[in-house]
Amino acid sequence: MSPGKTITAPGKDSALSDWLNYLEHLHSTEIDLGLTRVAQVYQRLSPSSSAAKPARYVITVAGTNGKGSTVSYLEHILRDAGYRVGVYTSPHLVDYRERVTIDGDMLSEQQHVQAFTAIEAARGDTSLTYFEFGTLAAFWLMQQQALDVAILEVGLGGRLDAVNVVDPDVAVVTSIGIDHIQFLGDNREQIGREKAGIARAGKALICGDKRPPKSIKTVAEEVGAKLRQSGTHFGYSEADGCWHYRGIESNLLQLPLPQLPLMNAATAIAALESLPLAVSADAIRSGLQRAQLMGRMQQLSYGGCDVLLDVAHNAHAAEYLLQVLNKRYKQRPIVAVVGMLKDKDHNAVFAQLQGRIQRWYLGTLSEPRGNQAQVLAQAPSLQESQAEVQCFDQVEQAFEQAIVDAAASANEKPLVFVFGSFYTVGRINQRIRS
Repeated sequence: MSPGKTITAPGKDSALSDWLNYLEHLHSTEIDLGLTRVAQVYQRLSPSSSAAKPARYVITVAGTNGKGSTVSYLEHILRDAGYRVGVYTSPHLVDYRERVTIDGDMLSEQQHVQAFTAIEAARGDTSLTYFEFGTLAAFWLMQQQALDVAILEVGLGGRLDAVNVVDPDVAVVTSIGIDHIQFLGDNREQIGREKAGIARAGKALICGDKRPPKSIKTVAEEVGAKLRQSGTHFGYSEADGCWHYRGIESNLLQLPLPQLPLMNAATAIAALESLPLAVSADAIRSGLQRAQLMGRMQQLSYGGCDVLLDVAHNAHAAEYLLQVLNKRYKQRPIVAVVGMLKDKDHNAVFAQLQGRIQRWYLGTLSEPRGNQAQVLAQAPSLQESQAEVQCFDQVEQAFEQAIVDAAASANEKPLVFVFGSFYTVGRINQRIRS
């Protein structure tokens, strides 16, 4: 949009795509951390109670990595326990409606349009970013549903994220790694302080990071939150074909191994122990087994080849992925399809994985912050590697060539591993589905 140009809001009968295009051009910047503007609009939405919540109980989840899987564990366990659950996550992979689900189901485009219309009417002349507008719309949608529990995933950071306008009954910080340094700081202490900013006085703050920065405890003490720390107040151990949870109030033995990271399963159970809701051991067991996420260690088949998708885009996540690859796929050959954003430390990511990848298929992302394949290829860790590197104008082209080469392999077909960004995984996921 040109500077100074005004745009007209779509109407209540407009298409969802029209509203999303409107949101993309509404604010001067994509990211504008702070709660003042969001809080003003949120209060206008519920003038009788500025503390109106999207559900009877709210769990807010922050962290560098592990948010999505923790949210999935919480959702499936609570639903199996018989509760009505709403979930807000971001970003989406294929369909915007993925961001808000009620008991596992997406809402209609018209329901989202109704929510956007309500937010537009309430905001007046207050400018909101795409994420802030969508977050308020998610709260509005949940308020219509008479939910027992709302699970809210923080978008970026915690303290100044739009989600934090709602007071959680339980705050969760999954892990602390180095990411988004231009907004959160360049060290774990600073980032930990931002993440822990979702804590509230008298409420539980669950920390799933086994080596948390000191700032987590400092914030909990400053706020008056009840810190419950992995390794101290709760923990887990893996056994032969199962795992055990040592809890805050109870222990659970011989639990089924889940598809998603075990550390986040333990964190989710600790969060549930801190809610005044009855959750049976059977609900925990069944919820653990059902929890899964599109784009997180997602295994698919395409063109006669095995494909693994994961949205990992920082060194901390890549380190975990390497452990999973070595455990699940052992000596199987692996080729990587990668597309990343400019603000990600791609060399640090590649450095974690380069010893395990035989060939790299790098694709350019056309999004505003997308990086060029040729730039990714210049990463020192790839330059030092003996692996073959190919560059493509699009991640879809990179993926198709990887599939062709894998299918033509004379020996065992390599695993085609797609990662690096939500955009990358979303595009490839959609290509496979279509």
